[in-house]
Amino acid sequence: MSRRLWLASLNAHKAEELGRMLVGHNVEVLSLASRPDIGEPPETGATFEENALQKARFVFEATGEPALADDSGLEVDALGGAPGVHSKRFTPEATAASNNRALLAALDGVNHRRARFVCALALVSKLGEEVVRGTVEGEIGHAPRGEGGFGYDPLFLPVDAPGRTMAELSPQEKDHISHRGRAVAHLPNLLADLL
Repeated sequence: MSRRLWLASLNAHKAEELGRMLVGHNVEVLSLASRPDIGEPPETGATFEENALQKARFVFEATGEPALADDSGLEVDALGGAPGVHSKRFTPEATAASNNRALLAALDGVNHRRARFVCALALVSKLGEEVVRGTVEGEIGHAPRGEGGFGYDPLFLPVDAPGRTMAELSPQEKDHISHRGRAVAHLPNLLADLL
């Protein structure tokens, strides 16, 4: 019998990625899309870890069942770590297209384009709370490339896949090197401890 785990997100892409990564762990991942009464979890923290923990606590309190939350984003060195925790809302429109355009405009004429994707995962259950982090290093390209992925993926050139953006990788390749994949790699131990 599988254990129920609520994912504290309405983001279908995150739910799909995390569900794919948790196959074989005897866990049934439930999306908040099936519980509109809960609403969207708050994100008022100053760090990815604070936001992930805040969201997981919110969903755990609403459901009484174990909750997993992800907070992730892009840190660009030349922008002092921005967009950071504001990655999703980097522009007023908060769309991938507008965010990518704004990022390219902010880096116009900048040669040092080092960046990283960061993912904090928080798991909250009646047995306690745990937070883990995963990162992937890379740089920001000069134009979007690729049809896969979402968000900043068409602009992000990971060190671990030279010459290709995250959006040019297969889902399996992306899972293997992504910030979320690296954070999820810690989950078997967390699931054993907190479920």
